[in-house]
Amino acid sequence: MALSIPTDLDFLSARLHGRRSRLAEAERLDGLCRLRTVAELARAIFADATAHTAVDLQRRLVVETVEELDEIAANVTGHAAEFLAWLGVRYQMENLKVLARGFSSGMGADDIRPHLIPLPGRLALRFEPFLSAGSVEAFASLIPAETLYKSVALLAVGPYTQNPKPFFIEAALDHGYLSHLAALAGPLSSEDRAFVLTIVRQEVETFHMMLAARGRFHYQLSAETLAPFRVRGAGIPSDRFLKMIRASDLGHLAALAAGHAINAASASWQGATESPRGEDVAILEALAWNRYWRVANGTFRRSHMGLGAVVAFTGIRRVELANLITLSEGIRMGLAPEVIRRRLIPRTLLESTRV
Repeated sequence: MALSIPTDLDFLSARLHGRRSRLAEAERLDGLCRLRTVAELARAIFADATAHTAVDLQRRLVVETVEELDEIAANVTGHAAEFLAWLGVRYQMENLKVLARGFSSGMGADDIRPHLIPLPGRLALRFEPFLSAGSVEAFASLIPAETLYKSVALLAVGPYTQNPKPFFIEAALDHGYLSHLAALAGPLSSEDRAFVLTIVRQEVETFHMMLAARGRFHYQLSAETLAPFRVRGAGIPSDRFLKMIRASDLGHLAALAAGHAINAASASWQGATESPRGEDVAILEALAWNRYWRVANGTFRRSHMGLGAVVAFTGIRRVELANLITLSEGIRMGLAPEVIRRRLIPRTLLESTRV
């Protein structure tokens, strides 16, 4: 009988299952919420912690997440390595979004620097040229990832020139990142692709929903203006996207997104009105984060030892990072533990009270 020889992915998946048990989730997250200073939180997360401010801690959390992604990608080869390496670009993209806001508002280097994460290696940026770019075209030309550059140049330059809002640059960056993510899933093996696309589709569905929510109801943009930002290649029907960007209110949008960007049980969410408040859009986004966590968690269990488990782990870590940043901000602001806990993912209270 032929012996089954473990692959690199088998070893990596096994290691990530061990790491999963040490993440800040469930009871451990409850315990962290009871800490009262950022320094205590830092020591609880990192044994060698020297961070005393929320900003210092948040920067270390992001940098270590990116370094872990690079480590994971270095343990595989071929198309899987390309896919995993691209996941790190998301964090560079977040810096680019901050720079887009600074560029649009005329902020100087000293003002924008505290809001940027000093990323390591290939993801580092020289940010000063972005702030001094004389036009949105010049800003786009500085973007290092060709896929992101092309998306901003093709999708954002025209509408931004007519209506200079960073929303267009940010949406184009998301579009470029997610389009390439979906494309990188294509060459994977059929089994890996099925698991990976489950997570990619959740991200794309969320982007489409929030594009409609912010574009239509915050910026009052027309469906025709938003339509070019649709992400293709993830197997998502175009007709639903078109209905979403034409939704009459957030309740209608939530119904269209149910079972896709948010859980089906959230379709009767009643927070939205024809003139929604900012917190209503935030609640809709929180519902999407809830579903993202559940999708990643379910994929991690079902794939178990394949690429799907590896990608799902990176998604679970992304949620952990978001939770720890929210937690550090809550402690910094002196919020009660129960208030902080209600703001973390998954937000079970939110699901139960909004249906």
